[in-house]
Amino acid sequence: MTDVPSILRAHAEVQHAEELAALARSDGRPRPPNWRLSPWAVATYVLGGETPDGTPITPKYLGSRRLVEVAIATLATDRALLLLGVPGTAKTWLSEHLAAAISGDSTQLVQGTSGTAEEAIRYGWNYARLLAEGPSRGAMVASPVLRAMESGGIARVEELTRIPSDVQDALITVLSEKALPIPELDDEVQALAGFNVIATANDRDRGVNELSAALKRRFNVVVLPLPEDADSEVEIVRLRVSQLGETLRLPAELEAVDEIRRVVTVFRELRDGVTADGRTKIKSPSGTLSTAEAISVMTSGIALAAHFGDGVVRASDIAAGLHGAVVKDPVADRLVWQEYLEAVVRERKPWSDLYRACRELV
Repeated sequence: MTDVPSILRAHAEVQHAEELAALARSDGRPRPPNWRLSPWAVATYVLGGETPDGTPITPKYLGSRRLVEVAIATLATDRALLLLGVPGTAKTWLSEHLAAAISGDSTQLVQGTSGTAEEAIRYGWNYARLLAEGPSRGAMVASPVLRAMESGGIARVEELTRIPSDVQDALITVLSEKALPIPELDDEVQALAGFNVIATANDRDRGVNELSAALKRRFNVVVLPLPEDADSEVEIVRLRVSQLGETLRLPAELEAVDEIRRVVTVFRELRDGVTADGRTKIKSPSGTLSTAEAISVMTSGIALAAHFGDGVVRASDIAAGLHGAVVKDPVADRLVWQEYLEAVVRERKPWSDLYRACRELV
């Protein structure tokens, strides 16, 4: 009998179906039209908690409750939501879970790139049917935005500022009129109640394809910050690394909190340009050194420990990941990393193993 391959990463609404069902059963609060859950239940799903019948809900996003509440309240109005922040602040992660909790479908997704065409936001054509039948609804290929309009769901647009400006503006009519004209058919699609858009963009892309004033007015912007303190960031990394370890079936010791704390400390100090005690100023590299990258460094370390070690994550397992995360520019960042190793890591006696491991790579 052939084993059925397992899905590497299920969509949020599939992965957390039991929690969503438990929240729906016990959710007696008012729900906006076509929402699967009330705004309160959506917040509980995202931030974690417990249903009235005692079912535990795991946190999906560790951050400001108020910011999440503002995001949810925005989606209950006629304004779209723009999640803005530096890379690695869980914008995509949050947008997926919001869509899963609100409409039960997080897959209506437009991935923004410099090559994204207007058809990705409006509609395209099945040219075989177009030639055979002429223009018709059957010959149309609906975009994720159009499908969300027809179902009263949430459409997601990733990396909005990477999409060319003239393509971005295809959203203006959709967001203002809640309708999408189809001039070829002398028709239009009107959005059902519940339809809205969650877009994401990162601070470092400002000026790439700046949003027009008309489009900006259609969005309520929620800025997602980096974690406020080291303890919060350590907990975020620990939670996600544990989840990824289970998904990837890595037979390693997943509670490597000491190593997580070291990685987080290195990232925060290099981001801030000063050591945690405030005594030593250091140079910052060109990369963002986000929480997402810290998760990647630890996941890589777990894989090394699992497959080439004894299953316990050590300094030698995370050194390569740290080097790769910090040194994006082979000249400037390499000097920054070397100076940090000599001026900071070397002086911390408990970090002598990390210093040796990193120096071997340098």
